[in-house]
Amino acid sequence: MTSSNTPNSPAPAAASPTLSATEITTPRLRLRAAHDADRAGLIELQTDPQVRLHLGGPRPRSAVEQYFDARDVAHVTDQPGTFVIADRTTDDLLGVLLINRRPADLPGHVSEEGGELELTYVLRRAAWGAGLAFEAATAALRTAASELPDQPVLIVTQTANTRSLGLASRLGFRRVGTFEAYEAEQTLAVAGLHTFSV
Repeated sequence: MTSSNTPNSPAPAAASPTLSATEITTPRLRLRAAHDADRAGLIELQTDPQVRLHLGGPRPRSAVEQYFDARDVAHVTDQPGTFVIADRTTDDLLGVLLINRRPADLPGHVSEEGGELELTYVLRRAAWGAGLAFEAATAALRTAASELPDQPVLIVTQTANTRSLGLASRLGFRRVGTFEAYEAEQTLAVAGLHTFSV
């Protein structure tokens, strides 16, 4: 593949490195690739009205089931930096976490060219309130900090999602702005990747 970039122009987001780790463990969790046993949990994440409250609402169960009928469940974690969050003891799926590049054509950036690292996560309702999102996010960010050069990491969430904003703050992200998207106000928060170095 060739590129028309000049030596001083920024690399396109697709060429920017992301996380290469394929598994990350914590005292309670294992961030790993998806497998067939995760199907029911992945469907629940897409169809639970409470889980999807600030994510555009629940998706129709039939459509989600049809999606997984047409694709191997492992496809969910094909992209580098995409993990199932599983219980370390039972291996049951608790949620999904991604550290990937925020597409430049979406709103919510801190650099002109876009393509910054972005942390996103979602947990099944039964896993809420036990600090598991914090544990998973901290481990993933520390791994990214050990692999990648210092750079901004973004969290974008609906301003109405106070739980997510609270977690972002606990992780050390600072709010830098708001914008409208998906018919709701979104908050943009940022942290330097190096702040997660161990």
